[in-house]
Amino acid sequence: MNFALILFLLLVATGVLWLIDKLYARKLRAPGASEPWWVEYGASFFPVILAVFFLRSFLVEPFKIPSGSMIPTLLVGDFILVNKYTYGIRLPVINKKVVEMNAPARGDVMVFRYPENPSLDYIKRVVGLPGDTVAYFDKRLTINGEPLEVASEGEYVHLDRLYASAQFSEKLGDVAHAFLNDADKPAYVPQPKQFPQRENCTYTNNGVRCTVPQGHYFVMGDNRDDSSDSRFWGFVPEQNIVGKAFMIWFNFNEPSRIGFFH
Repeated sequence: MNFALILFLLLVATGVLWLIDKLYARKLRAPGASEPWWVEYGASFFPVILAVFFLRSFLVEPFKIPSGSMIPTLLVGDFILVNKYTYGIRLPVINKKVVEMNAPARGDVMVFRYPENPSLDYIKRVVGLPGDTVAYFDKRLTINGEPLEVASEGEYVHLDRLYASAQFSEKLGDVAHAFLNDADKPAYVPQPKQFPQRENCTYTNNGVRCTVPQGHYFVMGDNRDDSSDSRFWGFVPEQNIVGKAFMIWFNFNEPSRIGFFH
């Protein structure tokens, strides 16, 4: 469901009713007469819908985490806020950038439209920038030939499955973050798709190496062995970017999680 489009159509419809009432119909009503139903239930919602549309399109947008691909950073059920302007101001609905600002940086947690189905929003961590060579062999991440330093952080217990994953920390750009690896999962990428510019990637029994095309980004989930990401379906085009996730604003099961994250 394209909620932005639905909101835009509601904005146009209520805006037309509001203008008709303000410029024409209001002058014909007798003093003290009650408003007709189309004003009460249509035009009166216009200011509210306008405020919601502006906030959601240009400032912040709420999302709910539907899967465990970003564990331990984000859990299923986290409600997050996404900054819509930090990567540039885009026109709503068509997602066309009209004002340049910052570019995504390594380590950012980014929301984007899934390249195979732009009606779906995905969230992953930015690993490779345009022109980078990203390698993930034997479950170790290397960027432009430099392996990232990794430190063991014990185990992460998945309470819903009574299963433990090895937890580590690494630093991507200026961002230190945690990630998970499962020793019993294979290092290779099973059944990668035939995505655009797949010739930029080399797959082996030990993993994958990709050179990121200009205007694209390579993203991965922090739950490394349970994430459908650039290793499987390719690069994120710049025009698919929605914004930068920066805060958990609610979690019904764990209110203590409310706050900023890396």
